[in-house]
Amino acid sequence: MIHDSQHDTQIWDAFRLGDKNAYAQVYELYFDSLYSYGKKFMSDPTRVEDAIQDLFITLWRTREKLSAVDNIKFYLFRSLRRDIHRISEKENVFNKVDFDSFLDSHNHPAEEYGSTDSDRELTQKLVAILKELPRRQLESITLRYYENFSIAEIASIMDVSEKTVRNTLHNSLTLLRKNSNMLYTFLKLTLMLWH
Repeated sequence: MIHDSQHDTQIWDAFRLGDKNAYAQVYELYFDSLYSYGKKFMSDPTRVEDAIQDLFITLWRTREKLSAVDNIKFYLFRSLRRDIHRISEKENVFNKVDFDSFLDSHNHPAEEYGSTDSDRELTQKLVAILKELPRRQLESITLRYYENFSIAEIASIMDVSEKTVRNTLHNSLTLLRKNSNMLYTFLKLTLMLWH
């Protein structure tokens, strides 16, 4: 989905003025992607749903004080990650990113990625490599190549510098480049997910 900042600005402004339809539209548009993202940090689906519900309740209660926004998805991802991180500090529940749930949530099992046996085998190897990545590397890859956020947005969501994001992505892709077929398969997967 291509980001339309003008559309986001209009919906967000209507929501800030108390338009319940705009509020519902924001919820319906972004709940699934927020839920998918939240599951990477909390293993209990109910707790992820609760965190999202709490986020939207807070948004409604404070709508008149909220700033203008031209990228709702970015705003929501950053807010949810901060909320979950706050919860995790209190309760020590911040999990390793779960790549299996990531694949499941995007409904792209490995066998669908390639049409040939060799494609499927490469994809399985790729998934195995990605599962071994440290949490920050996998989160960066997820935000960049599956959620299509910019480097600056990823830095803000993860609360790190842009240089850290660039280095993290570089290290991840360097691992894939060790086998050019892996990199080719990774790029092919990301293209399929963008369409």
